Amino acid sequence: MSATATSTAASAVPHRKRSVVRALLRLWPYVRPARGRVFSAAGVAIVAASMGLVMPLVLKWMVDGPVADGDTNGVWWGGLVLLLVGLTEAALFGLRRWLVARPLARVEANMRDAIYRHLQRLPVTFHDRWPTGQLLSRATGDLQLLRMFLAFGLTFLIVNSTTILIGFGVLLVQDWTLGLVLVLPVVPLIVLCALFERRFSLVARRAQDQMGDLTTVVEESILGIRIIKGFGRHRSQARAFRVLSGELRDTELYKARLLAGIWLVILALPELFLGTALVLGVSQVADGELTAGTLVAFMATAMVLRWPVESMGFLLALCNEAATATDRYFEVLDTEIPDEPTPAAPAAGEGGTPGDGIRLTNVVFHYPDAPPGSPPVLDGVTLHVRTGETMALVGATGSGKTTLLALLPRLHEVTSGRITLDGVDTATLSRAEVRARIAVAFEEPTLFSASVAENVLMGAEGADEAELARALRVSQADGFVRALPDGLETEVGEQGLSLSGGQRQRLALARAVIGKPRFLVLDDPLSALDVHTEARVEAALREVLADTTALVVAHRPSTVQLADRVALLSDGRVAAVGTHTELLRDNAEYRRLMTGESQLSRGRDAESDGGSLTAPSRTA
Repeated sequence: MSATATSTAASAVPHRKRSVVRALLRLWPYVRPARGRVFSAAGVAIVAASMGLVMPLVLKWMVDGPVADGDTNGVWWGGLVLLLVGLTEAALFGLRRWLVARPLARVEANMRDAIYRHLQRLPVTFHDRWPTGQLLSRATGDLQLLRMFLAFGLTFLIVNSTTILIGFGVLLVQDWTLGLVLVLPVVPLIVLCALFERRFSLVARRAQDQMGDLTTVVEESILGIRIIKGFGRHRSQARAFRVLSGELRDTELYKARLLAGIWLVILALPELFLGTALVLGVSQVADGELTAGTLVAFMATAMVLRWPVESMGFLLALCNEAATATDRYFEVLDTEIPDEPTPAAPAAGEGGTPGDGIRLTNVVFHYPDAPPGSPPVLDGVTLHVRTGETMALVGATGSGKTTLLALLPRLHEVTSGRITLDGVDTATLSRAEVRARIAVAFEEPTLFSASVAENVLMGAEGADEAELARALRVSQADGFVRALPDGLETEVGEQGLSLSGGQRQRLALARAVIGKPRFLVLDDPLSALDVHTEARVEAALREVLADTTALVVAHRPSTVQLADRVALLSDGRVAAVGTHTELLRDNAEYRRLMTGESQLSRGRDAESDGGSLTAPSRTA
């Protein structure tokens, strides 16, 4: 794994020109249930901000009244009014926070639930394409950013915009000439903010995608820590991390430069015109055209407007980042889930009859993202596993065995052809119905960060202790489970890496058989076991196979002998079907797979010629 090799599905998504407002409006369905409190919070915040505009008017009254007249009591009353206005403003801002905290936390939770449910329903091909880190960053970091935007950015964007409009109105009413001086920089500021928004949105997207790449590297490095340590690859992994981290750092620094530039303009331009207005105002007071109180109120109002104006750069950046996070979130949610079929009866004369077992008819399968014109992985597979029969599926690496097994529980959808279970086309059943009938165990077992019991019981919700004990006995896992520190309640850790490969395989097998499934699909489930444990598991497994219809991928002759019949898969087609003995006798390809006949014959030929398979010639 390297930095250059870390490609993301997100990078394939075209960065089309998009409207920030249109992107953020997609959040409305999630915000709608909390709209009452959100709008109330915005209204409260506007009132609170308006309190700040009341203070300059009080100051004007104090300067032109009690201060000019030397009325000490009036000054104290004015001070008391200012204190009450300040306390009211603080209380209203506190109320705003209270109004939005709980509902917006619920909005974030609902959005996280929605993306998690969607990810669970998306086909396996989607997860094959998308790096885990990209999905994690969308379900965690992006949603936290959206919550911050909804709780703070959106509210203050509304509040500050309203405050600026009201404030400039107050300024124009107090003195329209000085007010016009402060309104003049608004137009260039709007143009500059539009340019900033366009550039910042691209950089924000790049940074969030790079964060997803970095998360992927960290996640893979942690899961693959044994490989990294075993091959001494920690330095190369550190280099890959540094490269990606450096790219993210450079992007974040570029973001900071853009933000610093817009802040410089937003801060400097109003200050320049504010100084101009102050000079003009002092001149008018000196000429008697303006009262001192009016100038104080004018400047105080302008100072109140400083924060709303200055914060617009930060709020615009936050809006862009939130819009980018929204786009990234909906990139996942917009991925279509294949429609569930409408139940329909099988066509006349097709699909067999009830009790027909597993039947595949002319099954063709292409991976959806395969290059155009590439040959299918499975090409016209026709196979019948009779009710109560165990069939072994044998073939060379790449012949399509695992892909065929994945079609049965509809982890992938057939490109053409039919698969029936007891005469019912799986395409007419919901995926939940298909998976309720079929239990699976894969060669690479997946365990979760949960107890042994919880991992096994995933195969049959509601199974009792007797069924759990039976499943562990069949998989020969009961012995090592009893030896674990907390027995069935032992936490196996992420991916079950605290257990050996054989132990993980046995627990996965127990999970598959615990529910006494009608159909059982096993992908070389004993490959990690030693010969003695394998023999014990096979002996116990015969008890389960006697009561189910099973399709088992096998590589060892001992596993093949569990089956009633064997199907040989070659280049995506069924090349032969028969018993183990028949195929050994009649099929050369099967014989090579089971006995390594060609390698042995080559070895004998080499020895007869005086050569050796293991030692090079001394004269070489």
